[in-house]
Amino acid sequence: MTTLIKHILAIANKEAKHIKRDIFTLAVALILPMLFVGFFGFVINLDYHHIPLLVRDNDQSSTSRELLTQASAAEYFDVIAVHTPGEAEQQLHENSMRTMLIIPPGFHDEFTKGTMARAQLLIDGTDNTMASLATTYMQGIVQATQHALLEPHIPESPVIRTRYLFNPELNSHWFIVPALNTIIIGFLAILLTALTVAKEWENGSMELLLSTPLRAVEIVVGKLLPYFVLSFFDVLLVFVLALLVFRIPFQGSFALYLMACMFYITGALALGLLISVITRQQQAAIQFGFAVGLLPSFMFSGFIFPIENMPVFFRYLTALFPQRWFLQISRALFLSEAGLVDLWVPFAALFVFMAGMIILAVQNFKMDVEP
Repeated sequence: MTTLIKHILAIANKEAKHIKRDIFTLAVALILPMLFVGFFGFVINLDYHHIPLLVRDNDQSSTSRELLTQASAAEYFDVIAVHTPGEAEQQLHENSMRTMLIIPPGFHDEFTKGTMARAQLLIDGTDNTMASLATTYMQGIVQATQHALLEPHIPESPVIRTRYLFNPELNSHWFIVPALNTIIIGFLAILLTALTVAKEWENGSMELLLSTPLRAVEIVVGKLLPYFVLSFFDVLLVFVLALLVFRIPFQGSFALYLMACMFYITGALALGLLISVITRQQQAAIQFGFAVGLLPSFMFSGFIFPIENMPVFFRYLTALFPQRWFLQISRALFLSEAGLVDLWVPFAALFVFMAGMIILAVQNFKMDVEP
């Protein structure tokens, strides 16, 4: 056992020296996470604010003015008055509006009589996400108007009061940033190790390593160790940025989060090494790294597209990708107090992925110079 550890540490020390001399590897490992955080954290925003709302108020009553006051007070809409029917019709024909609210005559009378006061909200349906959110925003504004104007002697109609758990402000940053480590590890860790053995085969240094009395498991573990430390540093960097820059709370167990990161990092690194062992060429290794590291992180992890909305076949297909399970753990631990009992399925899936990739990498690591 002592000899095994010595051999592993010797390989790890050799690989660490290569990393220190390789400016490209260091730049990718240290700068790429910052770019990911900057791009996804600041640029991608699923929230809609200051949606232009054209308003044609044909009632001109205190009730309609209160409704528009509530709409203006919210950050979701920018109210723009339309004064003539011709101007409203022109906007519709030109398709230059995003939302338009038409308040008919008699709106105030219907409201004060306790009957259903009707108004029409026209929304540009080419952006279905904006259309859905604009409808939700307007429903909240209508409820606020009802509470502001409802007379005490008039019984209040039943209203469902919604409370959003874990993300009370529905802030999309709270949804996106905890998942960034899925992208970073899923791509960066695989890419780094995918290049390591392929580069040595192209440079001819692998023959020197194979001439030593080392076993495949010692070489594989020794090569993974320095990249594990480098990838774990990136994970902690994104974690700190999530807390300090984006002000995202961390509600769960930090120990469980570290354990999930360890499983995912080790499996991703072993997968990259397996790609490197099979291809033996840097260009092919990079292509495979992009295919198995980047695409699943976007398409099959739930990062952008909800898994629940996918067809049944693809829902089951996502279970094969570790990105789905790590993302589920990351979001649950950031935004809720989930424990191991609640997350045992994704933890078990990550452990199986890690063990399987290590076994495949060791078994496919050829201890001869023949292709």
